[in-house]
Amino acid sequence: MKKSLSVLLMVGVASFGWLPTAVSAAELRIGFVNAAKVLEEAPQAKEARDRLEKEFAPRDKELVSQQQELKKMEEKLARDGAILSETEQRKLEREILNTKREIKRAQDEFREDFNIRRNEEFGKLQRRVYEAIVALAKQEKYDVIISDGVLFASERVDMTDKVLERLRSEAKREASGKK
Repeated sequence: MKKSLSVLLMVGVASFGWLPTAVSAAELRIGFVNAAKVLEEAPQAKEARDRLEKEFAPRDKELVSQQQELKKMEEKLARDGAILSETEQRKLEREILNTKREIKRAQDEFREDFNIRRNEEFGKLQRRVYEAIVALAKQEKYDVIISDGVLFASERVDMTDKVLERLRSEAKREASGKK
């Protein structure tokens, strides 16, 4: 009895508008941004990828060169192993083993350095995307912008292309300012 009375009281209060209410759904402006698409298609993302490639290409070429040298040594051992003296064969085997270790160490350092730089560039890009989304949301008077974890968003609320356009405009301004 007490429970049903309190429920009736709550319903009555709510129906008379005595409880503070949130902004009605008709007044709420919601937008959706596909962050993965923005991070893939933004010109700043391409610039970041290009910077990383330019920075790490020489080291990558050096690793490929070392691997080719190792392959030549292994081929020589396979081809000439039977005719080499025991001392020469052991020397070549040690040289192959040392080269493999050096290559593995260099690959590990390369991977670690690349991941650190990629995370730095990705962090900068994420900040730029966030700033573009917030600026666009304020400019167009959105109340809520949602992103990851959305199961469905209609075209009406999807502002991904607007965010990309804003980032493209910023990239063009920056490019014209650099010249």
